[in-house]
Amino acid sequence: MNQELSLLAAELGIDAQQHEPLRLAFGLACVRRIQHLLEDPRAIDGVSVLAAFVEGRSDRAALVQATQETAAVANSHRGSSSIDGSAHAAVSATYAVAKALAGRALEAAGYAAYASVYAYGGYAVNDPSAFEAEHTWQVQTLRELAHARTSD
Repeated sequence: MNQELSLLAAELGIDAQQHEPLRLAFGLACVRRIQHLLEDPRAIDGVSVLAAFVEGRSDRAALVQATQETAAVANSHRGSSSIDGSAHAAVSATYAVAKALAGRALEAAGYAAYASVYAYGGYAVNDPSAFEAEHTWQVQTLRELAHARTSD
């Protein structure tokens, strides 16, 4: 868990309805970092739908449909046939997309960080220091997105 991110999110009141655009934009930023780990085309499409919604090129109906489809993909993901950590990275990346689409930004960030770390090998997830770079990036990105939204 990224404690600093949780504290920042609470400070920003990110769960408030009016901050849905921030939650979606942050979730999108997180999943774009691990998009290369996705294996299922439906999860990849979910990232595209989220990006289109965040950028104002899609409607809520498309977002809702992608949310439901990607959640089903994540819940039924079998992993990959790879013998390294990529199976778990792909599953976590798919869950990150599902959570980002649902507007559950902190959960998306958690899954994205896990996918990123697992991609270097299963051993890494047991080392809290392996998450430091990703956690730092997440905090900085949320700060920047929040600042950009208050400057508009």
